[in-house]
Amino acid sequence: MVWVSWFASVICLLGALSAAGKVYIAEVGGKVTLQCGVTSFNSRLEWKHDNLRILVFETNGFINKGSSEIKMRAKKSKDTDIEISKIMENDSGKFTCVGDRSSHEHHLIVVSVSAPSGPLKVGADATLECKANSGVSGLCQPEVKWRKPDGSVQPESKVEFKSVALTDTGIWQCLVSCQGETFTKNVTINVEEPTTPTLVNDPKNPNSGNGKDSSVSLVLIWSDVFAQPGGPEDPMMLLGLVWWIWVAIGAGSLVVIILVIVIIVMHKRNKSLQKKFLRMKKAQLSQKPKKYCQCVRQTAAAKPQQGRRREKPSALPLQPL
Repeated sequence: MVWVSWFASVICLLGALSAAGKVYIAEVGGKVTLQCGVTSFNSRLEWKHDNLRILVFETNGFINKGSSEIKMRAKKSKDTDIEISKIMENDSGKFTCVGDRSSHEHHLIVVSVSAPSGPLKVGADATLECKANSGVSGLCQPEVKWRKPDGSVQPESKVEFKSVALTDTGIWQCLVSCQGETFTKNVTINVEEPTTPTLVNDPKNPNSGNGKDSSVSLVLIWSDVFAQPGGPEDPMMLLGLVWWIWVAIGAGSLVVIILVIVIIVMHKRNKSLQKKFLRMKKAQLSQKPKKYCQCVRQTAAAKPQQGRRREKPSALPLQPL
């Protein structure tokens, strides 16, 4: 009886080992192809991420999507594999492929690397960071290291430069490893010497270089001033913008102000013209002769003539006696 139980335990252990999955390491924004562990299935095959279904393959060729957010970025690859694109940090963790009651677990580690984008000046501060996210249910704890340009290895995921030197220039490698799987990401660090003024003699001055301060004309030449526009010591910068950008902004603002003034003047002129036109029209109307209503009425009937009164005869003039 003891032998039977021991044999059954061995069989279960071998089955578990055969179903043990693979570790995958991918970078944020990249893509990865996960292999199920079986090449075919009879009824159906499904992929899960932390117990959330991603895709389900049917024998008739149909593919059903599950509830995991990864379903929008996952597609079938070959017969039983899936490809995940635009990888995100929260995609890390356990992936399970179940086909014909055979379960195969895999583990995805997502790596994100950050580094300075431009050249650095000697003495500046900088940070290199290589993060390896194995997920909450991660079965593998990744090991992260940095390989320096000189070949030495620094066993830390984050490198902080308090004062960079010229010796830090070169290719730095982010190394991530877990259960025999490795990942390498190269970043380049450029370190330059700080800008310093150089004094040279003025060729136009004949007394230049004779050691007399009163007659020597020195010209300041700044090395690499225009080599890197926008650098931390660029004298052509103002509030983070190059001088010609400020000139363009000023010219554009001036054009806008002129247009606004022209619009206001034209508007006032149109209003004054309208008022003037109304006054002229009103004056013309007031100068027209007034029309009166002429009423037509019948003439009055003539009075009947009365009999003429007899006039009294005038008195005869007195005759002298």
